[in-house]
Amino acid sequence: MKLHEYQSKQIFAEYGVPIPRGQVAMTAIEARSITEELGGMAVIKAQVLVGGRGKAGGIRLVHSPEEAEEVAGQVLAMEIKGLPVRRVLVDEAADIQNEIYLGVTNDRSRRCPVVIASAEGGVDIEEVARSQPDKIVRIWIDPLLGLRDYQVRHLAVSIELPRKYWRSLHTITRSLYQAYLNSDATLAEINPLVITGDERLLALDGKMVLDDNGLIRHAELAEMRDIDSEEPVEREARKYGLSYVKLGGNIGCMVNGAGLAMATMDVIHLFGGAPANFLDIGGGASADKVSAAIQIILRDPNVEAVLFNIFGGITRGDEVARGILNALKEMPTEIPMVVRLVGTNEEEGRQLLHDAKMETAVSLGDAAQKAIEAAKARKEA
Repeated sequence: MKLHEYQSKQIFAEYGVPIPRGQVAMTAIEARSITEELGGMAVIKAQVLVGGRGKAGGIRLVHSPEEAEEVAGQVLAMEIKGLPVRRVLVDEAADIQNEIYLGVTNDRSRRCPVVIASAEGGVDIEEVARSQPDKIVRIWIDPLLGLRDYQVRHLAVSIELPRKYWRSLHTITRSLYQAYLNSDATLAEINPLVITGDERLLALDGKMVLDDNGLIRHAELAEMRDIDSEEPVEREARKYGLSYVKLGGNIGCMVNGAGLAMATMDVIHLFGGAPANFLDIGGGASADKVSAAIQIILRDPNVEAVLFNIFGGITRGDEVARGILNALKEMPTEIPMVVRLVGTNEEEGRQLLHDAKMETAVSLGDAAQKAIEAAKARKEA
């Protein structure tokens, strides 16, 4: 679950990270009033859950309340990468002398959190990591020991931060890590963390991504979800307990198990195809859940073939087959489908599919190739 900038910075502030004064506005009039309170000069920032706001014109400096009203009206009328801007954050303007990147995320390979910092703040950190890897500093945190003082000092030295800011960086880094930890986040990021003209460190921007599986422990954070900024299909998938992510390919995928889903996508790539989605129906999926998953896949106009890869451990093969057939009754389609079904009750499931004249496969490689060929044939037809 992604949080807006203003939500992330509110959480940071609760843990002691210094942020600019500011408020959220839903209308241009509200933006004008907030700018007046801030002294007549402010930054208007579109609040949408995508990157690239600045390049799209969604972040603007204004020099008067009148200009704030005009600019806020323009920004609130924008769409950025297909998402409408429904609110703006009106922040006090800062005298920026230098910009730093500071973030905490998960390092799955090392099974621990990692703090990432760079003196090249305010820009795409992925691009910095690619083109100037020596500008990226990482320190790994032992979950049992926590963040140590010497690690923050190493961070400060590595990014060549003047010594007079070390104490502030220590406080901010510890606060950011605590916010990340206590919120069950997968990412807590300040970009940029700036040095101001009056020699302060200030978090001008903030970003947090929360682990959906941890929201059961954080009712107050779950309430921050911006449903309007989500894809309708992702909202529906969550309602049925499905893990769904839309991708850019043309082979729709329905799989039970995240690892098997990743392997399925890899095999599709191996044979020259491109998956249209990641969709994990989980273990023990009922016919209704399977039916809902298929309907979600078929709503994607890019899908030209569907590949089902089901390993029946807890999930029963015949139950999956019934779900597929029920979905196709409710939503008839000419899109070709290939089913690989093994495990519990696989014979019964295959028989149901065979009787319905659906294409089946025994191996994943065979299934992927059949799905890719079917998609090509449909495209050429």
